[in-house]
Amino acid sequence: MSGWSEQDLERVGQATELQVSSRRTDGSLRPFVTIWVVRADDDLYVRSAHGTDNPWFRRATISGRGRIRADGLERDVVFETPDGEVHSAIDKAYHTKYDRYGPRIVGSVVGQAAAAGTLRLLPDDTKKQ
Repeated sequence: MSGWSEQDLERVGQATELQVSSRRTDGSLRPFVTIWVVRADDDLYVRSAHGTDNPWFRRATISGRGRIRADGLERDVVFETPDGEVHSAIDKAYHTKYDRYGPRIVGSVVGQAAAAGTLRLLPDDTKKQ
């Protein structure tokens, strides 16, 4: 169970872009970065288009917590490394949602190389919304 309501999954999953921010050690938020987001089954995923060295991805991985904004929804989240079995479903979701942007652009977030830069988004129920 992902912890997302069906309404939240639909809103975020259908949004073309998502803004993501990670938390600093003092709990404050870093500036938001705009990225793509996909829904696969009952989970939400983001991938770093520029690999695991991308600054937003490194900060999210280190902090483990942050905040997202998409389609009027703003929510505290936990960043989690997903199981390896889900990557083909995530690739399919990216192709379905974003292929209209062309193979070069979508190619940056699909395939074996992109899998390492994947984070699962979970609601952070330890924080007040």
